[in-house]
Amino acid sequence: MPQTNDALKIIDKMTRTDSKLEAMVSQASINALVAQLIYQARTSSGLTQKQLAELVGTKQPVIARLEDADYEGHSLSLLQKIASALNHRVVIDLIPTERELHPISKC
Repeated sequence: MPQTNDALKIIDKMTRTDSKLEAMVSQASINALVAQLIYQARTSSGLTQKQLAELVGTKQPVIARLEDADYEGHSLSLLQKIASALNHRVVIDLIPTERELHPISKC
């Protein structure tokens, strides 16, 4: 494989053979995505963190933590409250990975 400066390709190559590292990268990616989605929805609605916190019945530092890519404590119920306050909805999807899937055997 030729050398590359593409960070995603480098990370993929590094994690492909290390399942623990792959899981850590995957979790970090999810946390960063959730933080980014909350931030974008809040700012596009023209709200401050404090205003959003008041709408969902929490404090501003909670919203700040949720918008931090390193935060790992996202709860589905709070995400639903935030989505509702911002006139959005939470959508969750399970999609197959590129790895071979094993069919569920019928008993």
